Amino acid sequence: MKPCLLQVGALLPALETTLNERYDIVPLWKQPDPAAYLARHGAEFVGAVTSARFGADTALINAMPNLKVISSFGVGYETIDIALARSRGIPVGYTPDVLNDCVADTAFGLVMDVARQFSASDRFVRRGDWQKGTYPLTTRISGKRLGIMGLGRIGRVIAKRAGGFDMEVRYHNRKPVADVAYAYEPTLKGLAEWADFLVIASAGGPETRHLVSKEVLAALGPQGFLVNISRGSVVDEAALVQALEARTIAGAGLDVFGDEPRVPERLFALDNVVLLPHLASATHETRKAMGDLVLENLRRFFETGRVAVAVP
Repeated sequence: MKPCLLQVGALLPALETTLNERYDIVPLWKQPDPAAYLARHGAEFVGAVTSARFGADTALINAMPNLKVISSFGVGYETIDIALARSRGIPVGYTPDVLNDCVADTAFGLVMDVARQFSASDRFVRRGDWQKGTYPLTTRISGKRLGIMGLGRIGRVIAKRAGGFDMEVRYHNRKPVADVAYAYEPTLKGLAEWADFLVIASAGGPETRHLVSKEVLAALGPQGFLVNISRGSVVDEAALVQALEARTIAGAGLDVFGDEPRVPERLFALDNVVLLPHLASATHETRKAMGDLVLENLRRFFETGRVAVAVP
């Protein structure tokens, strides 16, 4: 008999097809009353499949007394109650590394777009404004200073990309990274003061909430640009909107927001911000690799009792 798994939210169609071939899958989001359904049937599930978007909170995990494994599609895990899972001996698999390149590419795409204003100048041409005059001068990228908040897997790849543009790189973490040549800034404010571009590549969750504060944005200054490809919660969004409107920072490139898919409407009128719909890892190749790792985490668990790649 196939193991019975709860699928918390919609995933890629190809991944869902394979999951249904290998396991007895129940789509929670299709139930008329998910909480009532779990109250009646929660004990039937030995595994849960979710994503960084949908997570697995305390109530969900507690509703499944026989839960043995969680496999999540994504690198973020702040929406999963990891402490509760650990206390019950439930391994949590996730999908890091396979998305590093595409997320770093997106970060650098935002660096280029917000500084050189490619999206804004595209709109300039489409409006017919080129016939009325030339587009204003923009900001050079190569040779500038790039600060990275969060020199983890993705942050390192962003730093590598910066090398191709002859940029000087510094970073801020909770503590210095031993095996890198980049200079360490002990405070985020200090990194912002130094940087021409401040790229946010840290994890989300309570520990990093609003670390990019009004004070950090002030330190970045009117010539500095912010790029965020991590989590919207890391940035004080209200302070960022004010800074962009007042031009106390030069601009921002954002792939993530505090309350997705809702984006502060005041940003829509601004040409000094580039807005993306959380698509950093959204390529055919990367999403397939992420789906394959979701499946591998489950396969490995049911064969050995351990997932292939566990949340640290």
